[in-house]
Amino acid sequence: MKDSMTSLELDKILFAAAAFCATEGGRAKVLALRPVNRAAEANAALSLTEEALLLLFTLGGGRVESFRPLGDIPARAEKGVTLSCKELTDAAQLLRAARIAYSDVRSFENEGLAGLRALTERLHWNERLEREIGEKILGDDLLSDHASERLFELRTEIRLLNERIRSRLAQYLTGEEKKYLQDEVITVRGDRYVLPVKVEYKRSVRGFVHDRSASGATVFIEPEEILEMNNELRGLQLDEREETERILAELSREVGKMRVGLELDEEVLSETDSFYARAEYAYSCKGIRPRLNERGRVSIEKGRHPLLDPATAVPVNVSVGKEYAFLVVSGANTGGKTVTLKMCGLFCLMAACGLFVPAAEGTELSVFDGVYCDMGDSQSIEENLSTFSSHVLNLKEILQKADARSFVLIDEPGGGTDPEEGQAIARAVLKALLAKGCRGIVTTHYSSLKEFAFETEGMQNGCMEFDKESLRPLYRLRIGQPGSSNALSICLKLGLPPEIVEEARACLSEGTRAFERITRAAEESRIRAEEAGEAARALEREWRERLGVLEREEARLAKEKEKLFASAKAESRRIVASRTAEAEELLSQIEELFARETLTESDLIRARTLKNKLAGSAVFEEEKPMRLTPVDGASLRAGDRVYLGSLGAEGQVLSVNPQKKYAQVRCGSLQVGCKFEDLFAVPEPKKPAQSKAPVQVVRDLAERTSSSLECNVIGKTVAEAIPEVEAFLDGAVLRNLSEVRIVHGMGTGKLRAAIHAALKKDARVKEFRPGRYGEGESGVTVVTLR
Repeated sequence: MKDSMTSLELDKILFAAAAFCATEGGRAKVLALRPVNRAAEANAALSLTEEALLLLFTLGGGRVESFRPLGDIPARAEKGVTLSCKELTDAAQLLRAARIAYSDVRSFENEGLAGLRALTERLHWNERLEREIGEKILGDDLLSDHASERLFELRTEIRLLNERIRSRLAQYLTGEEKKYLQDEVITVRGDRYVLPVKVEYKRSVRGFVHDRSASGATVFIEPEEILEMNNELRGLQLDEREETERILAELSREVGKMRVGLELDEEVLSETDSFYARAEYAYSCKGIRPRLNERGRVSIEKGRHPLLDPATAVPVNVSVGKEYAFLVVSGANTGGKTVTLKMCGLFCLMAACGLFVPAAEGTELSVFDGVYCDMGDSQSIEENLSTFSSHVLNLKEILQKADARSFVLIDEPGGGTDPEEGQAIARAVLKALLAKGCRGIVTTHYSSLKEFAFETEGMQNGCMEFDKESLRPLYRLRIGQPGSSNALSICLKLGLPPEIVEEARACLSEGTRAFERITRAAEESRIRAEEAGEAARALEREWRERLGVLEREEARLAKEKEKLFASAKAESRRIVASRTAEAEELLSQIEELFARETLTESDLIRARTLKNKLAGSAVFEEEKPMRLTPVDGASLRAGDRVYLGSLGAEGQVLSVNPQKKYAQVRCGSLQVGCKFEDLFAVPEPKKPAQSKAPVQVVRDLAERTSSSLECNVIGKTVAEAIPEVEAFLDGAVLRNLSEVRIVHGMGTGKLRAAIHAALKKDARVKEFRPGRYGEGESGVTVVTLR
């Protein structure tokens, strides 16, 4: 039997997920994943994948930093071996990755990252060593000049000496010695600077011969005068090498001390990286976390095979293992039976590996001790096995290994041999598996197997839907009834001559034709019923949407009405308060006038003016304006009674000047000069109302509250503060304010408690709360008005 991981293509899924790994260790861990057989283990892995998904794509956290595997580097360093620059850099990269992974998970205060916190808690790092290696080593074979003061001094001396040597040798290239040289270049032999001298002039250049060219025409001579400088340079280079070795050895000892921590870091980071990769794969395929059980229940909602193009794949709903143990799926060829079969097995294996599955929420899967499958053409030329023989061997192994905690997937059992015998074998195998308590899915074209599923308890039929009009599969699984293979219709669509198709249909047995007719009729009836049901549901959704719109509009109008009413109420209170304040001001001025010891005529006139203004205040009942008739200047005579509009009082004419249209009028003891346009005929006296009570004006001398949004009662007693708060709220309501603040301080808390008790009983108050941080906290109460 083919390995189920290969048959169900789990290896391809793992390879796709491993592509998201940032480290070689993480990639190896993903590729080495194997399904577990306990729900607790699988759920633990799924939880870490879910946390990684939250960190990467919701909180915006980072990933594991890439690093090269260390291998035996920590162990060698612990034994005292001096590491190379490259090996030390690799160790620093691992330390950096551990530090970043640890701090990255803890940079978010989220309870949903508990698993990743526990996993990264095992990490070790040494930021000082990491920084020191980074500063001292510039490349795989390059140590920084500033790795130590001694190294900096040595390299400075080496550079200066090199310049001196090259400067002196350059003189040979341009001076009289130029004719002795084979080439105008400075070269190096044995780490020492030399000149390429023609062999015939080797005695003309005094110095040490280091080498000879292959042709013998050139000898390489170190001039005598730079011999000492080369010796000095060589000494400096040896000192530099010793200093470099010392620095590397010192860093290697530090790495060796962390051997255990580094090896653990590599393991933990690889594991963390594997979960990040699983999270990224879940995001790429729009996967969800399935619910898991150990009871063999598999219920997939809108599942899509992860290897199919998500833009064209049709979601499938599959259920098995609850009401029935085996599902027998039938239907047209190329209708999606095998893909659905593989998807169910693959989803169970993926979930058992801690991988999300591309399905909808509500998907439930089971973990099994074994997932066994027999599908495809298993013909083996090397083993001299036919297709039928290979399937029989697979079925034999399934029957031997399967038990109540197994999931069995068989694609068209009994194929490759005589159809009658194949159907019998398929029925017998399904009956045996059912007796073992297995769960599974079987695809078939055999009518007898569909009938067997009808009449056997624990089995259920399912069909892949087929559009009879367009003669194409719909790739949707319908559970509850078998499906027709529609082979003849498909042959007709693919171009087989119609007469051949009709001849083939005539060769079918009457029982087969009757079964196919019944199956197709049932399927067509079901499709029509579903269409009618969908139309009814669409109509229901439409009316529900309309009802929702009406309810929202009704609520909006109610709010508008309430808002207008509150605004009108506040405006009326504002007008009353304004007019009351005006009346109080006028009364105050009148009292001030009458408080004087003596009154002048102007005081009386001012008092009467104030009285008239007071009479016009909106606090009193509004009177109809007097209808005044201007006097006729030509008929005006001394002694006439007239009404003075400017004073609002009656008077008697003393004298008249018609040319200037001017008259002298006495009002009480006051004589006033008036123009004709300010004189009116005396109006008829008004009859007093019989039942109207006299108007009483009461002056409110209470202090008015500020128009601010805040009332400060700190330092006042409860008896003093409560009335002031109530007056403040009156003013806030009149100004149509929605939110105000009462500052009462903290103190003993009595004043705050008394104000809160009053606010609870106040109908104008919608709600109140203590101040937040920055608002005064418990020393302030924020009030929201209705």
